[in-house]
Amino acid sequence: MIKINVMYPYTEGARFDHAYYRDRHMPLVKARLGSACAYYTVEKGLAGRAPGASLTGAPPAYVAMCAFICDSAESFQAAMQKHGAEILGDIPNYTDIAPVLQFSEVVVERSDR
Repeated sequence: MIKINVMYPYTEGARFDHAYYRDRHMPLVKARLGSACAYYTVEKGLAGRAPGASLTGAPPAYVAMCAFICDSAESFQAAMQKHGAEILGDIPNYTDIAPVLQFSEVVVERSDR
């Protein structure tokens, strides 16, 4: 199992519409990925901190993040090859931040099992 993280770095003055991202963009992506994506998560950054600073004393490192849990990188990439133009074309509708991607192997999915 793999996890594709999409992270939007915090930038002062940048635009990010969390409601659009949650309610429109992510359901669109899931629909286009189809069975290539088992499920996804969405996170909204609240705060970050520098070493020694208070827990809420700094903006978050990322204003938003999502993760796609997929069986394989190949299935994700095949779906993106087919629908990537539409998915990437929707980004300007919710942000002006360039996303950062990371592909990871899921070693532990749930610690409660």
